[in-house]
Amino acid sequence: MRILHTSDWHLGRTLHGVDLHEPQQAFVDHLVGLVVERSIDVVVVAGDVYDRAVPAVPSVRLLGRALAGLTEHATVIVTPGNHDSAVRLGFAAELMRPGLHLRASVDLLDEPVVVDDPEGPVAFYGLPYLDPDSVRRSLAPAGADEPLPRSHAAVVGAAMQRVRDDLAGRPGTRSVVVAHAFVVAGPAADREPDGAPTPERSESERDIRVGGVDSVPSAAFEGVDYVALGHLHGAQRVGPSGRLRYSGSPLAFSFGERNQVKSSTILELAADGSVSVELVPAPVPRRLAEVTDSLDALLDGRHDDLRDAWLRVFVTDPVHPERLYTRVAEHFPHALAIHHTPVGAVEASALAAVTAESDPIEVAAEFVAFASGGAASETELAMVRGAYEAALASEVGE
Repeated sequence: MRILHTSDWHLGRTLHGVDLHEPQQAFVDHLVGLVVERSIDVVVVAGDVYDRAVPAVPSVRLLGRALAGLTEHATVIVTPGNHDSAVRLGFAAELMRPGLHLRASVDLLDEPVVVDDPEGPVAFYGLPYLDPDSVRRSLAPAGADEPLPRSHAAVVGAAMQRVRDDLAGRPGTRSVVVAHAFVVAGPAADREPDGAPTPERSESERDIRVGGVDSVPSAAFEGVDYVALGHLHGAQRVGPSGRLRYSGSPLAFSFGERNQVKSSTILELAADGSVSVELVPAPVPRRLAEVTDSLDALLDGRHDDLRDAWLRVFVTDPVHPERLYTRVAEHFPHALAIHHTPVGAVEASALAAVTAESDPIEVAAEFVAFASGGAASETELAMVRGAYEAALASEVGE
């Protein structure tokens, strides 16, 4: 069976104020063409279809266009991510066209979509993003007096146990799980060859920490043939087996992703459950780059090969140049972020800039230390963490 694994479309996203609707539309058209060209049997979309819980009308229309095109040629299975509203994404799922399966309900995570090929059935299990505070009671074992522990590992582990229980009653059936979570390799033997303990992350991924922890061990997904993951924006595997993989986002959503090769994953699932993977590059609307230099050097032509790129510029003059932003923007018409980072003016350790990439908990701890003259206590950090998680939960909505 030939499966196309994609995720993290983030329809409605902008990049430093640039509307990405047209590049996203180009990706949708590319994806439909790829399904036709490569004779894809099943398309799985592992969450974060939208960038927000209440998407704008153009984003809803674009998703409709994507699903209509894909279901003309393949079975399509979609699960919601932490950016999506599971309720809204899954609305009227039972009324959708044949071949389209929106697996947005926790109640359906152990009821697979079964697709047959000449080698037999393949069971596709859709795990929506599982917020521990929302599902730790419903996923607790029947008759349990207490809810599951407040962690991603606990709720995903319970969900996967339900999957394994159902799969045990389907002898000879191959299996694919579609899930949206931050999954990390286990012991050293299950890590990438370079020894990296965790997958590559970027600042454009929303924080999903609960109780200070956001990860799920890869061992939670034992017992299935392939795990199609969403959440991380860089295409990568988790562990050396190739059985767990992130497809990554189709577009770069931050400058931290500028060196990533965006792609879709084509998976060949053999009769014995073994897998082979091919990464197909996604169309690039405009490359991302960054440059650091003095203003004179930036404007004298030596960096003109970057004029067509979406650009982040760091200007290093010790004194703030006159008309800095205007002059840079005139020379680099696609500069999206311009920063004055003087070299030699002050010691770097004297300033602690707070940026979009800063960890909010660390920023709060540094402020407490600055204001009180001492390190934040565990009680203070727990209060900050609780307030931060409550704020995150309110952003996600239903």
